[in-house]
Amino acid sequence: MAYADDDESLAEAEEDESLPDRDQDLKPRFHTSRFHGSDSVEDDDDDIVNVWNLRKCSAAALDILSNVFGDEILPTLMPVVQAKLAASGDESWKDREAAVLALGAVAEGCINGLYPHLSQIVEFLIPLLDDKFPLIRSISCWTVSRFSKYIVQENGHQKGYEQFDKVLMGLLRRILDTNKRVQEAACSAFATLEEEAAEDLAPRLEIILQHLMCAFGKYQLMVTVRLPFIYMYYLIQRRNLRIVYDAIGTLADAVGAELNQPAYLEILMPPLIAKWQQLSNADKDLFPLLECFTSLAQALGTGFSQFAEPVFQRCIAIIQGQQSAKVDPVTAGFPYDKEFIVCSLDLLSGLAEGLGSGIESLVSQSNLRDLLLQCCMDDAYDVRQSAFALLGDLGKVCAVHLRPRLPEFLDVAAKQLNTPKLKETISVANNACWAIGELAVKVRQEISPIVMTVMSCLVPILQHSEELNNKSLVENSAITLGRLAWVCPDLVSPHMEHFMQSWCIALSMIHDDIEKEDAFRGLCAMVRANPSGAVSSLVFMCKAIASWHEIRSEELHNEVCQVLHGYKQMLRNGAWDQYMSALEPPVKEKLLKYQVTLNRLVASRQFLVLEKQSTGVWEWCKAVQCSKLLDSVFRWIQINGNNAFCRGEDRGSNANGSRCQVQDTFAHSIQKPNFYTDEMLNSCHGEESFSLTVSAGNRLASAKMEIGQG
Repeated sequence: MAYADDDESLAEAEEDESLPDRDQDLKPRFHTSRFHGSDSVEDDDDDIVNVWNLRKCSAAALDILSNVFGDEILPTLMPVVQAKLAASGDESWKDREAAVLALGAVAEGCINGLYPHLSQIVEFLIPLLDDKFPLIRSISCWTVSRFSKYIVQENGHQKGYEQFDKVLMGLLRRILDTNKRVQEAACSAFATLEEEAAEDLAPRLEIILQHLMCAFGKYQLMVTVRLPFIYMYYLIQRRNLRIVYDAIGTLADAVGAELNQPAYLEILMPPLIAKWQQLSNADKDLFPLLECFTSLAQALGTGFSQFAEPVFQRCIAIIQGQQSAKVDPVTAGFPYDKEFIVCSLDLLSGLAEGLGSGIESLVSQSNLRDLLLQCCMDDAYDVRQSAFALLGDLGKVCAVHLRPRLPEFLDVAAKQLNTPKLKETISVANNACWAIGELAVKVRQEISPIVMTVMSCLVPILQHSEELNNKSLVENSAITLGRLAWVCPDLVSPHMEHFMQSWCIALSMIHDDIEKEDAFRGLCAMVRANPSGAVSSLVFMCKAIASWHEIRSEELHNEVCQVLHGYKQMLRNGAWDQYMSALEPPVKEKLLKYQVTLNRLVASRQFLVLEKQSTGVWEWCKAVQCSKLLDSVFRWIQINGNNAFCRGEDRGSNANGSRCQVQDTFAHSIQKPNFYTDEMLNSCHGEESFSLTVSAGNRLASAKMEIGQG
């Protein structure tokens, strides 16, 4: 793993920042189209270098060995590493560099065995960031980044905070190194640290921005070469400049709205805007800047408004120019390159997400709608993928401006789900599916002409989810089907028995969010329209309901309660109990939040009405012996029929001083409390018991309540 004397990297490593990048120094770049879903695309740019030789093959082999055998290799490896690190003298720098590389190579596979010593390892690596040899500085940046997760985790206590700060400042210094190789390694390492640290970087934003923008200026210095009759101008470090763009974008993704401060924007935006204005619409150096602006627009939100109009207009101009170049590159003056369209569409999506309804005025005064429809029909997969992402983003915030061509958008989106090449274009189908769902929520009944077509495509996706092996498409299919059912239940519900089981399985795998809420609104709407259609899949529906950690919408929570109560009333003669017996204990326990155990419960926004046979209200009041429960939870109990009140602090007497009347049958309304806890219910004791389930806001709790002599 040590550098060979004839390794080309040794000569390249001595190049300082004054030497311009050569064309062969620039790796081909590939923009990743915007994707809506849970499947992340792995960016495998964690490479130690870019040309394979014996050194790099050895490092890769050590990485694989550590992942296969784990900590078992440490007793053999660590004595060698320690001996190499202990070597002193300039002649031994290659051995020290190889030892640092070895530590980074096993960082993932041997993390458990290294964990007790990580503090010392990181502390040892920090001074190496300032080593006199550039290749040691470079590899130390990479190895430190491999321990980023640990470094961030330890940030919570004083010693860990100090170590985090040393690593952060060490990497920022190396970003401004005079050696190009070190600059590149430091920028990449810092981007990795940013992803792990996220909001922990907020207190250090000013100094981070100062270093990044200093590097931004440093990397794009121009050199002039005088030749006979002409002057040649070279941008010194286009490659590292791209990495700085990535570091700025990653920072925006990490800290989000924390970046939206006037002082930070004053440091960040002027240099970027100046660069934006300097580049032509056909300059490929515009790609990383478009990507950077996408992250900034999303992070800054409405704070990006002051920059939005020129950015929006330029994206439109780029798309128009590229569509013209596709037809006639000679007239356009430049060759067609779809990457410009993809990057521009994604930046427009970032603007829509960041500005929200604030983008409406820009859309209304442009021809974006027509350009977008063209992109949705493009023959390039990645153009369509980004186009449908933008369609969904615009549907969320300004669907009204899509309405003139809504049938065409819906038709072309539906076609992406019904193609024999679905596996090849699965990301396009994923975004098209998501966009249909977003539009359905906004345009409601206007979606009805394509409901049956889309449903006929979504159901096979859900039924063959294992074959597709794409989590995002399955989740988006389940959500979109639910949204269609919500807005058009009469169209969807007659067919529900054909897809309820696979649909509920998919719903149970989705994390709590607003999209899942919409899908469950569709479930409730379908059950109301066709309750018998879900009976055969009731167990799977209960599991889907139990998959919620918490339904935050009170309205939806009550709808789910009503669905379960309705089935309990419908399934008599032990049928309900038979279905419940098929559920696992954890599922049954979660369903306690929704099931009705009293004879009758009717939920509304203002009151819960309970009806029960009892020996009287006073006996019931006496049974609930904790005043906290009476005072804080059951604030007022109105006895229907005689308008008497029982209040916590004067239980046993009504407002006129007389005792609460005893009734054999009574109904009372309980005003919903501000809060409700299981502990308050469980603190009540007595002899005779019954089960009580009470709703409070969007929470539900159950407890054994006791009735006796007090």
